[in-house]
Amino acid sequence: MTHTTFIHTSDLQLGMTRKFLPPEAQSRFDDARLRAVTRIGELAVERGAEFIVVAGDVFEHNSLEPKTLGRALEVLRKLPVPVYLLPGNHDPLVADSIFSRTEGIEGVHVLGDSVPVTVREGVELVGAPLLTKHASEDLCAKAIHDLEPTEAVRVLVGHGQAEGFGTEDTDALIDIACLDAAASRGVIDYVALGDTHSTAPLSSSGRVWFSGSPETTDYFDRTPGVAGGEVDSGNALVVTVDKEGFDATVEVEKVPVGTWTFEARAWEVADADDVATVIEDLKAYPEKDRTVIKYSLTGTLGLEATRELERELGELEDIFAALYPRERLMSLHLEPDEEELENLPLTGYAKEAMRELIGQASPEAASGPGGEERAAAARDAINLLFRLSKETN
Repeated sequence: MTHTTFIHTSDLQLGMTRKFLPPEAQSRFDDARLRAVTRIGELAVERGAEFIVVAGDVFEHNSLEPKTLGRALEVLRKLPVPVYLLPGNHDPLVADSIFSRTEGIEGVHVLGDSVPVTVREGVELVGAPLLTKHASEDLCAKAIHDLEPTEAVRVLVGHGQAEGFGTEDTDALIDIACLDAAASRGVIDYVALGDTHSTAPLSSSGRVWFSGSPETTDYFDRTPGVAGGEVDSGNALVVTVDKEGFDATVEVEKVPVGTWTFEARAWEVADADDVATVIEDLKAYPEKDRTVIKYSLTGTLGLEATRELERELGELEDIFAALYPRERLMSLHLEPDEEELENLPLTGYAKEAMRELIGQASPEAASGPGGEERAAAARDAINLLFRLSKETN
C-alpha cells in the first residue's frame, strides 16, 4: 500500500490589491496573504504532509513590483516541505512568465507541462498548466488523456471552472465526469483544482475539490435571500491518499488558515431601535481591523435617528479595515414627523429652508435623472442645519 498526505491550496494571488482598502489596510492585507502561506507550511508540519500543491494563480499577475515579488518568493522559499506551483489564468506560463524567477529556489517546483512528476517513489503529480491567459479546451482532460492506470498515487493539479458549477459555457470547462471515470480506473486518485475562491467538493466521489483561496479576497453576501459570493474561503485542504493496487481511499479535511472577513450586509430601518440593531451588528465583529463591510440601508428615518446613525457609522469607519455604503443599493430617506420639526429650535427663514430641503430629499424628488445626487446633497444640507440648530440651542 502507498500512503501520502499533502496540502492542497490555490489562488494565493500574491500581490493582490483591493481598491476599497485605504493604504494602511492594504499593507495589512498584503501581509496577511503572505502569512497565510506561512500558516500552510506550519499546517504541513503539523499533519505530516510531504508536499504542498498550489493549483494556479500563485501570483496576482506576471508583473509584480520587485519588493512584492521578493517577499512572495521569500515566503515560498521558507516553506518546510516542497511546494509545486501551477500557472493559472492570472499568471500563465507565457514568455515573460513570473515563474522564471522561481528557478533555482530549492524546494519550489513549477508544473510547467503535463509530464508526470515523481515527488517520491510511488507518488506522482500531473499538471494542467495554463500556457495562455484563457484556455480553449479542457486542460485537465487533455493532461490525463494518454495516461494508463498506475499503482502509484497520482494527483492531477488543474485550474479553471467546471461543468455544472459555473455560469460559463466554453470548451475549456473541466469535465468532472471524465475525471471521476479516470479516478475509478486508477489513472488518477485526486484532483486539486483552483480558480473558484471558495472551498467546495465537485464530485460525490470526494476526489475532486476546489481548495479556495487561503485568505479571503471577496465578499460573502449576507443579504437576505441572496447568501452568495465568496461563501467559504480562507481554508487549506489536508488530503490523505491510501492506495492498494488501482484502488485508492481519499480523505479530505478543510482547515481554516485565513484571518480576514469580507461581507456584504443589508438592513431595513424605520426608527431608532433599528439604528441600534445596525450598530450592534457592526460592533459584534471581533477583528474589525481585518474586516471589510459594504452595506445597504433601506427605509425612512427621522432627524434624530438619522443623526445617530451617521455619527455611529462615522466612528466605526475608522476602526474597520473598510466600511462603506453600497450606493447602488442604498434607499434610505429622511422623513421627520411634524413633532420633530416643531421641536427644532428653528424659526423664520431657517425653518422654511429646512422644510424645503426635506422635500428635496424625499423619495419622489430622488426619482428621475440626477435626482439621487440632488437628494443626497439635500440630506447633507439637512444634517448640517440640524447639527447647527442643536449646537446653538
